[in-house]
Amino acid sequence: MNRLKHFMGITGMVILILGCKESKSITTEIVRPNVLILLTDQWRAQAAGYSGDPNVNTPHLDSLAAISVNFKNAVSGMPVCSPFRASLLTGQRPLTHGVFMNDVQLDTSAVTMAEIYGKRGYDTGYIGKWHLDGHGRLQNVEPGPRRQGFNYWKANECTHNYNHSVYYDNKDPERKLWDGYDTFEQTEEAIDYIKGRQEAMNPFLMVVSYGTPHAPYHTAPEDYRKRFDPEKIVLRKNVPDSMRVQVKKDLAGYYAHIAALDDMIGKVMYNLRATGQLENTIIVFTADHGDLLGSHGAYKKQQPYNESIRVPMLFYLPKSLGIAEGERQALMNSEDILPTLLSLSDIAIPETMEGVDYRPYLEGEVGLGEETLISCVQPFGQWNRVQHGGKEYRGLVTLQYTYVRDLNGPWLLFDNIADPYQMNNLVGNPDYATLRKDLDKRLSIRLIETEDEFLTGMDYVEKWGYPVDDTETVPYTQ
Repeated sequence: MNRLKHFMGITGMVILILGCKESKSITTEIVRPNVLILLTDQWRAQAAGYSGDPNVNTPHLDSLAAISVNFKNAVSGMPVCSPFRASLLTGQRPLTHGVFMNDVQLDTSAVTMAEIYGKRGYDTGYIGKWHLDGHGRLQNVEPGPRRQGFNYWKANECTHNYNHSVYYDNKDPERKLWDGYDTFEQTEEAIDYIKGRQEAMNPFLMVVSYGTPHAPYHTAPEDYRKRFDPEKIVLRKNVPDSMRVQVKKDLAGYYAHIAALDDMIGKVMYNLRATGQLENTIIVFTADHGDLLGSHGAYKKQQPYNESIRVPMLFYLPKSLGIAEGERQALMNSEDILPTLLSLSDIAIPETMEGVDYRPYLEGEVGLGEETLISCVQPFGQWNRVQHGGKEYRGLVTLQYTYVRDLNGPWLLFDNIADPYQMNNLVGNPDYATLRKDLDKRLSIRLIETEDEFLTGMDYVEKWGYPVDDTETVPYTQ
């Protein structure tokens, strides 16, 4: 029986021989879905046709959204690159896995997505940007524990030089370059992988991690850049007049990257259909965080505003799961993705995970996802304290409000329904004092539940032993 269980775990298939006068065999397949994660970098939730952006057409993404579950209020709980990626892989919050800054290494003993799926017989693969190794951005992430359970590997630690993009090919330690715009080449690599899995007996877990539409904004192929006239870009209402010219220019480039990515999503979907694998594949389309792009007078991420924390979150689910497509209100967070995927794959969720399993919610359970946490443990880099006024914060996001506390006390309170551009901070408004106190109490309860003492960022830096420079940022080498 133990050998039979092992066989089931590896192949997903059991053959029963029934003893009778004439031996007959019955083959019963336990169909486990493939899992394909399309991860983009710095794609804010607003920037798609299906979410109402007036500046860009995303027909392929819109088509995917139409047949997917759309977590329209999804949040990147710590909206910056490495913390999100570590939460995606572990189902844990940043103060647990320890990756609360960029350019540090995720503990190689972590219980990760690839290790869990791999033990259930999945082929595991990773293509594109990693940013969880901390050994230099252009250096090889050596095969073994540092790849956190991923076997197939055509990836790099971190680069945003999209037309001269480094990667490493499986066990080959020689540095290689993608031939041209890496978004295109990484997609072709993923398609080749998918085609190669067509006859495989076991399912796959594949993460395709794009560097775009992250800055630099003006490096998409020329034919995409020509589609966007800066003069015609419609700005969000919270972009200051003094920044309008520059933001329009940068948004035109940002949307060019998005248009290119949209075409790649179309190619991936076409090939999944053509190889007959679409109906047995869970697809997640998301981003590690957004981009302020001039909103609130700022660029990039880390800050607690919607342009920074809100991300696209589409789950395409095989019909066999019996879950209807359409919009969902739940505030899915970064650490919730993996436990939800495991549940949808009928794989037990390890006790190490802290995220919410949203499968019951998708099947009709109410009361889940009505609020979630956001945080900045230690401001660094593009929002460091010394040069850019960054600061530690903890926040509670509900279906209507965003409430944020810094180390000095209440900082921000927005009614996101009445004030979708978050231009009216209600934190000092006496008419909202009762609401603020209630949200503050709920935030305190959540911090206790998650064992978050809300110390200074440098306390956590010292605890984890991270080296920082004069801007309190972990320095990195190429």
